[in-house]
Amino acid sequence: MKRRFLLLSTSLLVDRVLQHTGLIKSLATHGDVSVWASSYDETASAPSWKNVDAQIGSFPHVRPFRERPHNYLRRLNEFVWDYRLMLPSRVSMQKHVRDKRLPGQIRALKLPAKLLAYGGTEQILENALERLLVAYPRSAEAADRLAANKPDVVVSTGPFQFEQPAIFTAAKRHAIPTLAYIPSWDNVSTKNRMVFKYDGYIVWNEQNKEELLDVYPHARQVPVYVVGAPQFDVFFLDRFKVDRATFCSQQGLQAEQKIIVYSLGSPNFLKEHHGAIEMAKRVKAGHFGNVQLLVRPHPIHDNAEMRGIFAEFGPNVRLQSTPNAGRDLIRRTQDESQIVDWVNTFRHADVVVNLASTVTIDAAICDTPVVNLDFDPQPNRSDQTLIKDVNHRWNHFKPIAESGGVWLVNNFDELENAVKVYLENPEMHKAERKWIAEYVCGRLDGHCGERMATAIADFVKNRGSKLEK
Repeated sequence: MKRRFLLLSTSLLVDRVLQHTGLIKSLATHGDVSVWASSYDETASAPSWKNVDAQIGSFPHVRPFRERPHNYLRRLNEFVWDYRLMLPSRVSMQKHVRDKRLPGQIRALKLPAKLLAYGGTEQILENALERLLVAYPRSAEAADRLAANKPDVVVSTGPFQFEQPAIFTAAKRHAIPTLAYIPSWDNVSTKNRMVFKYDGYIVWNEQNKEELLDVYPHARQVPVYVVGAPQFDVFFLDRFKVDRATFCSQQGLQAEQKIIVYSLGSPNFLKEHHGAIEMAKRVKAGHFGNVQLLVRPHPIHDNAEMRGIFAEFGPNVRLQSTPNAGRDLIRRTQDESQIVDWVNTFRHADVVVNLASTVTIDAAICDTPVVNLDFDPQPNRSDQTLIKDVNHRWNHFKPIAESGGVWLVNNFDELENAVKVYLENPEMHKAERKWIAEYVCGRLDGHCGERMATAIADFVKNRGSKLEK
C-alpha cells in the first residue's frame, strides 16, 4: 500500500523548499505527495508550481478565533511560558516592542500569568488550552478534505503561523499523525508559543534541537530530526547560478564595478531603510570610489513603497525589483528567475550590509563579507537598545554577531570604513564566515531537502518510536 504524504505551505520561504529542492522528488519515491499551498490558485496557471512532482491544491479556508476566551487564554499561556522560561529574545521583544502595543485587557493578564508561572502550572494550563483549541473547528474545508483523502502524515511547515495550526486540529480529530517543520533558526526562541503537541519535529541544526527540547518538554518524547537548512540548497545547485556579467546585465549593473548589497529586513520590525538611504548618499558622493549599491527589499514584506526613494541617487544605486510587491503575504511565491536573482545577488556581491537578518547566512554561504549594523539607523535612534539586544542578547543571533564573522559597526562612519576595508581585503574573516554557515545550516552540501524527505518517510514508517535523527 502506497504511503500518502500531505505537506502544508503558507510562506514563500517554504515554497522555495518545495518547488526548488530535491525534497518532493525524493519523498515521491516513498509514496504519493500532496501539497496544500496558500500561493497556489486553482483558477490561475500557477507557473511556479507546474513542475513540482506532487498533487498541488489550494490552502483550505481558515477562520479566526472569534470567541474572546480562546484569545485571552492563548495570550495568558504565552505570558506564563515567557515568565517561566525567560528567554532573552522573548524578554527583549516584549520589553521593547510588544508591551508598547498591548491593549489594557491583554496587559492585565500579566499578573495572573506571573503567579501561574511561579506556581509551576504552565504545563497544566497549556494541556487544557490545547484540548480547548483542538475542539474549536477553524477549517471545515480542511476537515472534509482530510476525511475524503486521509494521508499518513500531515507536515506543518508553519506551526507558528496563523493558518496551519487550524489544519493540525482537523488532523488531530481524524487521528492523522502530524510532523512540525521548524522553518527557520530563530523560530523557537522568538515566535509566539506552539500550543499543539506534534508527533514529531524537523529542525535545521543541533542548536535548534536543543532549544526545542528545552522550550517544549513534549518534544523529548517524540522523534526530532536534524536535516540541515533546506531553503539554502538552491545555493549549491548549478541551475540557479549565472555568471557575473549575466547577473549584472539583468540588474542594470556594471560587471566591472564592485557591488555593495544593502539587504533590508521586515519594515514591520525595524525601519532599516534609513541606513540604505545614507549608504546611497555616500555612494553618490563618491565615498567608496566607483562602486554600485544594490538595495534588496525583503521578499515577503516589500510592497514597492521604496520605488521612488532611490531613483534620485543616479545609475550607481539600484533598487532590486520584487514581483510580489502588493500581493497578500501568504499568496507570495518565487519562480526560478526570482531564485536566480536571490542566489546570485549574494554570489556576486562584494560586500553585504544588513541588520541582524538571515541574509547574513546567505552571504556566509557564498563567502561574501558581511557588515552588520549594531546601531539604529533611524534619525531619532528610537530602537537603539532593541538593536543592541538583538545582536548581543537574542538567542539565535548573539553567536553570529559575536563570532568575528561579521563586522559590527556603531555608526555610519564605521560602516563606511568597514565596507572600504572589505572591498580591498575580501579574504578577511573567511574562516569565521565558514563557521557561521556551518553553525546555522548544519550541512552545506545542497541535499537538506532530500534529508527532510528521508525524515518524513522514516517518521511514517516508524511512527510512535523513540528514534531520533
